[in-house]
Amino acid sequence: MTSYVQQLRGTAYCFDGLVELLAKATPLRSGDQLAGCAAETDAERAAAQWALAEVALTEFLRDPVMPYETDEVTRLIIDTHDRGAFQPIGHLTVGGLRDWLLTVAAGPDAAAALRAVAPGFTPEMVAAVSKIMRNQDLIAVARAAEVRAGFRTTVGRPGTLATRLQPNHPTDDPRGIAAAVLDGLLLGCGDAVIGINPATDSPQATANLLRLLDEVRTRFDIPAQSCVLSHVTTTIGLIEAGAPVDLVFQSVAGTEGANAGFGVNIALLREANEAGRSLRRGTVGDNVMYLETGQGSVLSAGAHLGTGGRPVDQQTLEARAYAVARALDPLLVNTVVGFIGPEYLYDGKQIIRAGLEDHFCGKLLGLPMGVDVCYTNHAEADQDDMDTLLTLLGAAGCAFVIAVPGADDVMLGYQSLSFHDALYARRVLNLRPAPEFEAWLAGLGMMDATGRVLPVEPLASPLRALTVAR
Repeated sequence: MTSYVQQLRGTAYCFDGLVELLAKATPLRSGDQLAGCAAETDAERAAAQWALAEVALTEFLRDPVMPYETDEVTRLIIDTHDRGAFQPIGHLTVGGLRDWLLTVAAGPDAAAALRAVAPGFTPEMVAAVSKIMRNQDLIAVARAAEVRAGFRTTVGRPGTLATRLQPNHPTDDPRGIAAAVLDGLLLGCGDAVIGINPATDSPQATANLLRLLDEVRTRFDIPAQSCVLSHVTTTIGLIEAGAPVDLVFQSVAGTEGANAGFGVNIALLREANEAGRSLRRGTVGDNVMYLETGQGSVLSAGAHLGTGGRPVDQQTLEARAYAVARALDPLLVNTVVGFIGPEYLYDGKQIIRAGLEDHFCGKLLGLPMGVDVCYTNHAEADQDDMDTLLTLLGAAGCAFVIAVPGADDVMLGYQSLSFHDALYARRVLNLRPAPEFEAWLAGLGMMDATGRVLPVEPLASPLRALTVAR
């Protein structure tokens, strides 16, 4: 194990191995303090960042943060690493990679250059470089990257911001869900997915919700995909039973132990991916997986101890979840950035920073990355913080965000974005919906040529049958 020493203002700071160095270099967050791996002072954090900047990228291939022998996520990262794609940057340090990324992002053909090198990045490399970058650096590089995926709509195109329409209901009441779906569609939302978190995970309840969403979609010929966010094993069973499954959902994490806590492993996720693709329900692509992640999930599962028994910081572990996602060629990946609570991201400042980090790391690794811009009511955050993060993510080229009626999810009990918030971001940042969805809205007279959603009286709209039927 390599020790790293950094002199700062006459004090020598020693970091015992890469795991500790990465943790100490991380911008302050409550989850790392809870895990006992955070820097104790700002000076120690600055020293760790200086030391981390001098670490060669090849060191991350020689010294995994989780043991290769006992962690299948590490084996996935190492065994699938593309040495050819790595070659152009293989001589760099972490600090050199930051300089290279900012230079590429400011130059011509940035998207192609970043796409070519993406298979050569490991999650630990991108997590490391994010730790020594300012917020504006994270935004500039993420904006330069371009990652597209498709099913019935295309997400990730430059100049677009898609939305997940989240019509959750505490009892899965079809009337309440239908009303929320109508509300979102009339406000131009739902082009990433119309996705319900079910109140239960029973196969019958999930099947009923799938049929409800599919009925709405087919009745109005909506170019969108639906998803009921049940456990992957439930969805596989429903696919075998002939249910109208578009996307296969699962929460994933950055260690084998945390994924086991979710009841999944990589083999099962690959089986689910193949099951979803076998239905061939997509029209513009065959990306069928919808994956959610979030900083703190590995720590909350008690699966965060890495090489040498040291706690790995939550942001590095989050980036490792993107290696699992990358192996599944998903349509959608999003971090639920403030959902787990202040034990992991204490306040608005920490949530904003984590959202930008997650988006940057996911996109750099080649994922169509979205963010649930959200917080719990016991966090030191408010909707102004969410406005800030939404605006920054829109500037950074985020693929999609999640929107719920009134920004208040009455089933999950947390605060997210509203449908109106998504309209604000599109308007002030000159962004559009997914092109297939925008054409549908325009065809119904619900959007004008500038991308402005038109005010429509619900009972006089082309979707009035939805409220009547339900």
